[in-house]
Amino acid sequence: MDRDATSLLLIDFQARLMPAIEDAASAIANARRLREAAAMLGVPVLFTEQNVERLGATVPELTTDANGPVAHKMAFDASRAAGFSQMLPERPAIVVAGCEAHVCVLQTVLSLIDAGRRVYVVRDAIGSRRAESKETAVRRMERHGADIVTAEMVVFEWLGTAEHPQFRAATGLIR
Repeated sequence: MDRDATSLLLIDFQARLMPAIEDAASAIANARRLREAAAMLGVPVLFTEQNVERLGATVPELTTDANGPVAHKMAFDASRAAGFSQMLPERPAIVVAGCEAHVCVLQTVLSLIDAGRRVYVVRDAIGSRRAESKETAVRRMERHGADIVTAEMVVFEWLGTAEHPQFRAATGLIR
């Protein structure tokens, strides 16, 4: 996973949705690690927000002054949102985290794969209301060609070497 050929997509980590997500704190913490590593290593980030009037904005744990663009959507598949394709960086690979795994994450991942993108789904940075929904979605995305990874795997693959100038700072995100 080459950091120069990858972008990070954070799907629907929204304030009113997260209380319903099983183990939401862990998914948010791992998404934050990814976002911070992306900022350190020059990986572009794109956020989505589903029905923002009802579900609220992205949780504050994931927002900073250096946020990426936000695609607002009503369709579950982010690829169907107006302007999404223009906001998505022209990179062949996409690291995906978000909620809900079996709805918006799944439909977006399947569309990205169909569009020829290499997709990495970060298993410990996705969530659903119920564990069985998340696990079923993970299996389905993998069957369709998504690579299933963890946040730590992504950070270390983006670094590539212990000699990277950001090694200490990036590995500090994992601890």
